[in-house]
Amino acid sequence: MTAPDERLFYEPGASWAWLLAGPAAAGAMLAIQISAGYGMQPLVPGLFLVLVSGFLAVQVKAARIHTSVELTTLTLRQGAEIIKVAEIVKVFPPAGGSEVQKWESARALGELTGVPRGRKGIGLALTGKRTAQAWARRHGTLREHLERMVEERVS
Repeated sequence: MTAPDERLFYEPGASWAWLLAGPAAAGAMLAIQISAGYGMQPLVPGLFLVLVSGFLAVQVKAARIHTSVELTTLTLRQGAEIIKVAEIVKVFPPAGGSEVQKWESARALGELTGVPRGRKGIGLALTGKRTAQAWARRHGTLREHLERMVEERVS
């Protein structure tokens, strides 16, 4: 038995490990300076460290907000949009073959204009005859959870 609002599935959207590129860029710049015979001059490597790390921090934070996925027993959060699992009436079969499924043109959940790059859509029929696409990198796992939850509720 699951707890009332237990987390069943989670994807963070991006990893903070990308910030290690800042120190790597600074180290590479310092190595270039030393190998070119200029000695250790910390200004340019320091700029690389701050600029690369700062730029990547903004990108990772945005990805963690807009492309994260969380499924609990009560809600599905796609980026900043949250829907109740009770609103999901049906999970459509996966797209396959050359025919485009009708749900593939439905709006993607979240505030983005479409399914984020690197993720795959999952067709959902919602209450009020609405259709939408959930999405995830590990879409197979998310699909299994959603199908099981809908089946348990319907039967």
